[in-house]
Amino acid sequence: MDAFEKIARLEGYKYIAGIDEAGRGPLAGPVVAAAVIFPPAYTNNQINDSKKLTARKREDLFEIIKNDAVAVGLGVVDNEIIDKVNILQATFLAMREAVFELSMPPDYLLIDGLHGLAIKLPQKALVKGDTISVSIAAASIIAKVTRDRIMEIYHRQYPHYNFTHNKGYGTNEHCLAIEKYGSCKIHRKSFHLKKSKLNQNSLNLF
Repeated sequence: MDAFEKIARLEGYKYIAGIDEAGRGPLAGPVVAAAVIFPPAYTNNQINDSKKLTARKREDLFEIIKNDAVAVGLGVVDNEIIDKVNILQATFLAMREAVFELSMPPDYLLIDGLHGLAIKLPQKALVKGDTISVSIAAASIIAKVTRDRIMEIYHRQYPHYNFTHNKGYGTNEHCLAIEKYGSCKIHRKSFHLKKSKLNQNSLNLF
């Protein structure tokens, strides 16, 4: 899981930041990105793609990563900006913010996905990077746990949608709640539900 970090260090880079996001697909809430810099030669066999871990395991690793990392940065972009610029551009904004929030400036970036970032730093985009880079995997955990906690706060404001359970994703329960109560302030209006999920009148909510 640290092969790409090792390659970057052999090329002379010292502060290598792994970057990933959580929340591209939900119907509600923000997209959250994280950037993580570990000390040289850092390994932890428990760190993996956040999607492959239980919620309890992610919470445990969240604390370990925060303690072990040289620096952790976060970027949060809310649903209103997502609606203005689209989810892909909002994801890039969140990732850039996460990099700039690092207390120690990185000199190399490892980014989950197909695309690099508009930042003047050497970087490498890795498809499924959260399964092959410990730094990116750690960032995926930080981003996921942070976003889940945000959605739990929103649940207290908008309990009808049960955000504690669905975290804003388009589960049947969530879609039925939208059909019954309409959308709330944190729903993404640019995300259109399929007709199979809601009736035609409810589609106008987004």
